[in-house]
This record gives sequence, C-alpha cells and structure tokens, in this order.
Amino acid sequence: MTDRNQPSLAWGTRTFLAFVLVVAASMLSIAIVALIVGPPLFHEHMLELGHTGGAAEMVHAEQAFFDAGVRSLGAGLVVALGLATLLAWWETRRLRRPLDQLTSTAKQLESGDYTARVAIGVGSPEFGAVADAFNDMASRLDSTEDSRRRLLSDVAHELRTPLSTLTAELEAISDGLVPWDREGHELLAQQAARLQRIANDLSDVSRAEEGRFELDPHPVPVAELVDHAVAQFRPRYASKGVELVAAADGGVVVADAQRVGQVLGNLLENALRHTPSGGHVRVSAETFKGDARISVTDSGEGLTPDQRDRVFDRFYRTDTSRARDAGGSGIGLTIARSLARAHGGSLTVESPGPGDGATFTMILPGSPLPERTSS
Repeated sequence: MTDRNQPSLAWGTRTFLAFVLVVAASMLSIAIVALIVGPPLFHEHMLELGHTGGAAEMVHAEQAFFDAGVRSLGAGLVVALGLATLLAWWETRRLRRPLDQLTSTAKQLESGDYTARVAIGVGSPEFGAVADAFNDMASRLDSTEDSRRRLLSDVAHELRTPLSTLTAELEAISDGLVPWDREGHELLAQQAARLQRIANDLSDVSRAEEGRFELDPHPVPVAELVDHAVAQFRPRYASKGVELVAAADGGVVVADAQRVGQVLGNLLENALRHTPSGGHVRVSAETFKGDARISVTDSGEGLTPDQRDRVFDRFYRTDTSRARDAGGSGIGLTIARSLARAHGGSLTVESPGPGDGATFTMILPGSPLPERTSS
C-alpha cells in the first residue's frame, strides 16, 4: 500500500520532466544516428567524385563537413530542446489546471461541502466528460445528504411526540396522579403503535433500497387486484368528496397479490392526499400480451418537472410545509416502485404540470419470476 505521507514530485512536475526526457532522448537519438551515418556517407560520395582516400583535400573536406554538421546539428538541437521544453511546460500547465480544480473540489466534498462543483469547459473534452460525471456524483451526494438530514428531522419529530406522551403518562401513573384504567391503557397502546409504525417505515425503506422483498407470485385476475384495492379506499374517498372509479379487463397476471395491493394502496393513498374535494381519481387496468398495465390517474395538484424526477426518492415530499401525518412519510412511492421492480416490472409517473393531475402507471410482466432467495 502506498504511503500518502511519503514525499514525491507533483503530478505536473513529473509530467513535465517526462515530456523533457522524451524530447531529449529523441534528439540524442537523432544526433547519434546523424554522426554515425553522415560522415561515412559523405566519404563514399567523395570517392565517387574521384577523390583519393587520404588526400589532404579530401581530409579537409571531410573535417569541414563534420565540423559544420556538428555545429548546425548542435544549434538545431538546442533550439528544438528549448521550444519542446516550453511547449511541454505549457501543455503541463494546461493539463494540470482542471486536475487541480478537480482535486480541490473533491476535498471540499470530503470536508462536507456537497454544493461544490467542477467548472465545465475547462480543459479538453475528456476532462469535460470527467467533470460532468463528477458533478453528477456530487449532485447525488448532495441529494443523499439532504435526504439523510430530512430523515433525521422527520424521525426526531415523529419520535418526540409519542415519547413525550409515554413519559408524561407513565410519570403521572407512577405518581398516582392518573389511575391505570382502560383510557390510559389505550393512550399508551396508541403511542407504542406509533413508535412501531416509525420502525416499520425505516425497515421498509431499507428493504426497498436493498431489494429484500419476499414474493409469492401466482396467477391472479387483474380485476380482482383493482377491485380489492378500490374497495378498501372507497369509504375514505367518499368521506373527502373525491370520486373514485375503476375499470379493469378480464386479464390474468402472475404476481404477489398482497404486494401488488400494497403498491395500489400507496398509489391510492397518494392520489387521495393530493386531490381536493370535488376531484376524481380513476383506476384503469388492461393486459397486453400477458403483461398488466395498471394506471391511477387523479385530477389533483399535479407535478412540476423537478417533482416528477424526484417523486420516487426516499423521504421526498412534494409539499414539505405539511405535517408528516398529513404529507406522508415520503417512502410510500419509493417502496411501491421497488415492489414493482421486484416483480420484474416498473412504476412511472406522468403529469402535464401543476394543477393538472398526475398518472402513475405500474406494469407487471405476465410470466412468473424465477425463484428468489430471501435474505
């Protein structure tokens, strides 16, 4: 393993020296070849012209050729080496600038500044591609950190109320200020159930992200899946004054009925939450070549392009001003999409824009899934 504290030359210096060494080695090779090949070749041409080997005139001419060749070659090599060194220095600085910026930005990310980004357009197109990939990674880290902070805030807020209620009620019972009766028992049970729900939410989102779902797929009519989910929510829709209609063909799909019901329940819960009184929600299902396409369309608040991109992110809520109980935990759609993918299908969303409603579409494949080992 390399010792990071071990002193070494900087990348730019090493690159510059490498360029200079390559140029120097090339020029030295040229000089050696010229000195080895040039004089014998000149001597041969002199003999072809009729000069006698060893004659004073021929010796003088060969010496003059050698001296002129050495001086001109030496001058040319010095000029070439200088120009090559200058170009190597310039190229090294040009390459080093985006790398230094990338290193600096990486250190900012390491220190916790997830808003740091690398400037695009500095350096070659290859560095631009690296900068794009780096900025995408930084954006995901920033989004993950934002989700983590939101999760901690939500969990802390959600835990505070039941824990405070439990603590106050138990202290009052212990001090004899409140009798231990059925009403007190129901209050403690409600708060304990609320704590259990928080734990279940955290467990569900963990399993969703890791894909650890146990499925029991078997042939089931699509209409049965839709009717069962709609029947559960119809009283709540009627209470809010939202019309709920459903239509399904007679197709059959291979799926885990309970898990698909969980997906539809999350979609209907989401649609009810974002559809005002007087609106309507339609559930439609059809099969094509064995695959089921189930859509939940509402006439509610709709989604912006940014919300469409993030609506399946864990703990993301389109309206953060709502209370957690009113605005949802932000993991229902995350789990729904993970369950659809666990079936080998998909869950997508479309929305014309704010105020124009949204359509969530789940596609389930008709063929059964291979056996999966649960963990």
